[in-house]
Amino acid sequence: MAKAQVLKDGKLTLNEDGSHYVKFTMVNQVWLRNTTLNEGSTIFGYAKKNTWDIGIRRFRIQFYGQLTDRVFIYTQIGANNFNGISDRKLGFFIHDALGEYAVVKNKLSLGGGLAAWSGLARFASPSVGSIMGVDAPLYQQSTNDVTDQFLRKLSVYAKGKLGKFDYRLVLSDPMAFQKAASYNSVLNADFANFSSKPPKFQWNGYFQWQFLDQESNLTPYMTGTYLGKKKVFNIGAGFVYQPKAMWNLAANKVDTVETNMVQLALDTYYDAPVGNDGQAISAYASVGYFNFGKNYLRNLAVMNPANGSTRSNILNGSGNGFPAFGTGNVVYTQVGYKFKDNLIGKTTLMPYVSLQHADYDRLNQGMNFWDLGLVWLLNGHNSKLTLAYQDRPIFLTDANSKGEFSNRKGSAIIQYQVFFN
Repeated sequence: MAKAQVLKDGKLTLNEDGSHYVKFTMVNQVWLRNTTLNEGSTIFGYAKKNTWDIGIRRFRIQFYGQLTDRVFIYTQIGANNFNGISDRKLGFFIHDALGEYAVVKNKLSLGGGLAAWSGLARFASPSVGSIMGVDAPLYQQSTNDVTDQFLRKLSVYAKGKLGKFDYRLVLSDPMAFQKAASYNSVLNADFANFSSKPPKFQWNGYFQWQFLDQESNLTPYMTGTYLGKKKVFNIGAGFVYQPKAMWNLAANKVDTVETNMVQLALDTYYDAPVGNDGQAISAYASVGYFNFGKNYLRNLAVMNPANGSTRSNILNGSGNGFPAFGTGNVVYTQVGYKFKDNLIGKTTLMPYVSLQHADYDRLNQGMNFWDLGLVWLLNGHNSKLTLAYQDRPIFLTDANSKGEFSNRKGSAIIQYQVFFN
């Protein structure tokens, strides 16, 4: 019987050569934030224009293992978005729970369960411990908590590598829209929403050509930046398709119009060393087409510091909300530069900037969301302090229930991350 080794770097090996193992990781991200709130925002009924809050943006524990040459198991538990106005006694929930079998090693694996294997684009499944700023481009998680569980879907999938070609193809069973916080059963003639009928299966796919160093596809999560440890250049394409996922009321206000949900994206990723002293560059760009049906629009309010509003004509809703998802076209880009190693003692810095630009059908003007910051890499991704500023647009509803640009507001964030990997 093979002798197992002791626990090292979170890994317990199950055979002598270490090819069979179980491993765990942990990551914690805490925010100190100041937010200029959307007009009319209230906190338990009290009007506020600006507020400070402290919160746990993410806490995760991963357990996974290569149990035999062909059998892999993965699970992740954790919590998100816990601040002073959240319900107390923060509870963990299951993010991932899947099993996988390698039919042809490296080339074809089949798996199933609650999984983040998804289509569309690179950061539809981001590795949160390695993202460059404080958040990935969250619009790529296009049905987050509407018909999935915090981007994870009940799925069966195929994944693998054929030379430099990396692929994932997924069949998902959407979760009931009736259980979503945004659920509204009222049909509207002006804009679509997710259908309340029993959903049809959803197809997802994402395909990459990895020109330089090859990336691991052990888990679905894509690295934000390697900090110069690899030289990666990829071009990718993906899709999400679900028949009759959306509906709206016809112009006669009697008939129901059902439409397919179609999302398409192209992206490119470059992350590589650029100097002899540890300097590195990380760059990503994506273009996407999103069809959620007529004039669909949904706000994003990360760890919202407010919980009410006195304004009915503000399209953004309360707190830090802004229209991040919708029917239309989206362009996203981010770039960061890591200075040389040992710039400040044994630490270094990495400034970054990102922009989400969207032309959504329900908005009269383009939507631009900026995120820029400076990362102090105390020990790579294992210990880092990020100072970020997020700048969002405010839209008011006009006489046709469309969004008219009004002004801009922002949030300043200090995040400290500890990552045991």
